[in-house]
Amino acid sequence: MRICKPIFLLLAGLLPLRLLADVKLPAIFTDNMVLQQRSDVKFWGEAAPGRTVRITTSWDGRSYETAADASGRWTTAVETPSAGGPYTVTISDGRPVELKNVLVGEVWICSGQSNMEMRVADRVTNMERELKEADGYRNIRLLHIDNSTSPAPLADAKVRHGGWQVCSAENVADFSATGYFFGKELHRNLDVPVGLIETCWGGTLAEAWTSGGALADIPYFRKRVEKVKTLPESTEARNRIFVEDMEAWRGEMALVDPAFEKGKTGWVETSFDDAAWREIAAPGFVQDQGLDGFSGFLWMRKTVEIPASWAGKELKLDLAVIDDNDFTYFNGVEVGHTEGCMAFRSYTVPASLVKAGKATIAVRVMDTGGKGGIYGDPNSMALRRSDKEFIPLAGAWKYKLGLGLGEAPELPVNTATEPNYPTFLYNAMIHPLVGYGIRGAIWYQGEANVARAAQYRDLLPLMIRDWRRQWGYDFPFYIVQLANYMKAQEGPEESEWAELREAQAETLNLENTGLAVIIDIGEAEDIHPKNKPEVGRRLSLIARAQTYGERIPYSGPLFESYTLGDGEIRIRFSHTDGGLKTADGGPVEGFWIAGGDHRFHAAKAVIEGDEVVVSSDEVAFPVAVRYAWANNPVCNLYNGAGLPAGPFRTDDWTNDTKRY
Repeated sequence: MRICKPIFLLLAGLLPLRLLADVKLPAIFTDNMVLQQRSDVKFWGEAAPGRTVRITTSWDGRSYETAADASGRWTTAVETPSAGGPYTVTISDGRPVELKNVLVGEVWICSGQSNMEMRVADRVTNMERELKEADGYRNIRLLHIDNSTSPAPLADAKVRHGGWQVCSAENVADFSATGYFFGKELHRNLDVPVGLIETCWGGTLAEAWTSGGALADIPYFRKRVEKVKTLPESTEARNRIFVEDMEAWRGEMALVDPAFEKGKTGWVETSFDDAAWREIAAPGFVQDQGLDGFSGFLWMRKTVEIPASWAGKELKLDLAVIDDNDFTYFNGVEVGHTEGCMAFRSYTVPASLVKAGKATIAVRVMDTGGKGGIYGDPNSMALRRSDKEFIPLAGAWKYKLGLGLGEAPELPVNTATEPNYPTFLYNAMIHPLVGYGIRGAIWYQGEANVARAAQYRDLLPLMIRDWRRQWGYDFPFYIVQLANYMKAQEGPEESEWAELREAQAETLNLENTGLAVIIDIGEAEDIHPKNKPEVGRRLSLIARAQTYGERIPYSGPLFESYTLGDGEIRIRFSHTDGGLKTADGGPVEGFWIAGGDHRFHAAKAVIEGDEVVVSSDEVAFPVAVRYAWANNPVCNLYNGAGLPAGPFRTDDWTNDTKRY
């Protein structure tokens, strides 16, 4: 076809513009975003190398210009006004990209593991009312970073729902409950727009959220950090490495695990005679049932009767939660393998394995330290044909020890899918946010690190300093202390959960930090307490006082000092706003006292002003006091503002060998 000359010349003139792509922005810059008020906020992106990029803001009509470097990257800072909006921000390299409905206000990162990830729609307290009211908070904006891992720092994040969302019942249902209730309280009390960035992942370790450069300061992580540097970026390549490593590991385990003979294990077969095995309750941590101090591999078996009507039908095998890893078998065939102590186990049993009569479920549990075994809700342990047809599995199981952790080859990690590898979450879910203007961060994590609670005293402050260094300023960092959980305390106990709470409290020695104590709103049977509105409120009190300068009580009583007296120990507290009291006006509970023999006894505790005087007829010469020192302590000390006292101890007697 012949094209006339004038039209050809016109097309030739337009061709460079058509070939030139629009300026490219990271996924975190979208309509509905919130920019941090009264600051120089950073914008960045990509354009053609050398191309001039102009940013124009509608709040003052001002334009900012920068040029893309040789690789096409550009960055510049934009001055923001006091809170307000909505505004538009236009970014152009000749073809404008307009960001609409932009607000200026307060921006906070919400990070951690499953208790931060728990959504408003996950049966939180007053869920129906909160969802209904959410439509009235349209100046709260939500950005949800999608779960992702990477062995190398990424320039861009994966985001859910296309980017920033306006708060509504529908949008907040899928958002962090703790983060939302924190933001809601700030919005109501400060009367400014609030932007919340959720970047969290259930069951994850703090070291996964920390950069390699920072982790190298702790000897325990150096070898792992070096290994990360050797991993290919391709997910497929990393998965191939894991498959090869896993095959090698299974072969090595078959040589050392007493369950195996000539490469096969009869311990998983229905025909195996387990009469000599001992019984253990599931759910329940094995360390609480006569195996204190155990870490390694143990085998658990349960035989059930399959109805004739189920034969040849596919089943679901639910085993609640297992700490840490498991290999699960049905009638001698492996049906599932999961790594991670917080993951719910639900496996499909193929129809070909389901036969009428006796069937055996066998689980090889791998406990890497701390407490382990099958735990959680007994109702979450069942072999299911349907919601109405199921065989309960909670109760007595047979068990036999396999081998100790030190006797086994190291279990390979699938770096293609496993989030719990040092730096992986920082690289994919924090690094792409670095530079975005924020006021601060809230953090709800620690459950996954309880087996190395003493190490957490170094790790958490290291991670906080690492993030601050990346952003270039010491922003506020507010922490949720672990809630009470598991069986209620019946006597003095050593507790990794208490040690982890202590490590969180010690982080207050780092400047511009705060701690929301929730030792009173946990649930014995659920690691995910539902009263997230109160968690968010307590975090907001800290921010309102420490970040925004309100003169309000924001902390429960904090242990300040102690003095030894004649048969007693006098504990002094700070943050007693309105005076010390108990929740119900009754006697003080939760104090334990010990003498030189290091044996703790339940103590009599009497409030005297800002002090509590602790004593016991069983201890003539007391030297140490503990308060709320247990997984799920019985305790009731508050201040006049209704905020609970945090757990503490005056001694340092716990074995510190788990630090590294």
